[in-house]
Formats: sequence, structure tokens, C-alpha cells
Amino acid sequence: MSTAQETAEYATEHAPRLSWAQHAPDVYKAMVRLDSAAKQGLDPKLYELVKIRASQINHCAFCLDMHTKDALAAGESVERIVQLGAWEESRHFYTEKELAAIELTEAITVLTDGFVPDEVYDRAAGHFAEAELSQLIAAITVINAWNRFGVSTRMTPGHYRPGQYK
Repeated sequence: MSTAQETAEYATEHAPRLSWAQHAPDVYKAMVRLDSAAKQGLDPKLYELVKIRASQINHCAFCLDMHTKDALAAGESVERIVQLGAWEESRHFYTEKELAAIELTEAITVLTDGFVPDEVYDRAAGHFAEAELSQLIAAITVINAWNRFGVSTRMTPGHYRPGQYK
């Protein structure tokens, strides 16, 4: 007897459009250094939640795969990761500090109004010391850059192992 998963035909996996890191190795190395610098001093679970939320907004499947796995490896719960896409209706899953970081992530990621609203920034500033807030802004900025590499070159999700690039 076969299971539904064994008999299901999945869509064909697409290949990346371009191996950008191979063709621009200095840029890739600089991004890795920037990413490493940006996460210093941030709680690992918060760092991954921010990366997941930005990647959801930017539709970066590769980064979603990576940061979901890294979040689980850092001890984050499946429930909180799943609810992140609907955090406004699931606020009770997160601390006020985490909510401020998630909201700031959205404001920095979606700059359709051309700026981060003062109330969003002020809420984050109320939960993070200036040094930590600076690191958080850097981490949000870096994941947005990674997302743009991922979606423009169609990096293929599903093959990442936690800590693979560390």
C-alpha cells in the first residue's frame, strides 16, 4: 500500500537562473561579512524571526527555507514560525520587544511610503538600546539585500541544512 505522498506528483524543481555568488565572489564574501557583523549582539531567535518575516514579505523561498530551519535549530517553536505570517492576529505568541522588531522589519522592508513611520521607530527604540537597535536595523537591511539576490536569481529552496553557510 502506498501513501498519498508516495503517489503524488510534485512540480518540477526549477534551477537557479544564475549562480551569482560564483560570478561575484567578492560581493558574496562582503555580504557574508556584513551579515555576520549585523547579527552581533542580537538574540538568535529574534534574528531569525526578523529574517523570516522579511523573506515572507519579499517572497524569497530560498531564504524562507534557510531561516526557518535555522530558527528551529536555534530553539524557535514551529508554532511561532507558522504564526509569523499573521503576527498582527497572533500577537499573543510574541513579546512586546519581538512585536516591535517585527513591525520595524515590515516598515523597513516595505518602503512604499518612502520612510519608516515615527511611531514604528519609536516603539522599537523603546524596547532596544541604541546599539542593539542599530544591529537590528542592520540585520533587517542585510536580509532584504539577501532576499533580492535570492528572488532575482531564483535560488532554489529545499536543500539547505541548518548552519550550512556558517
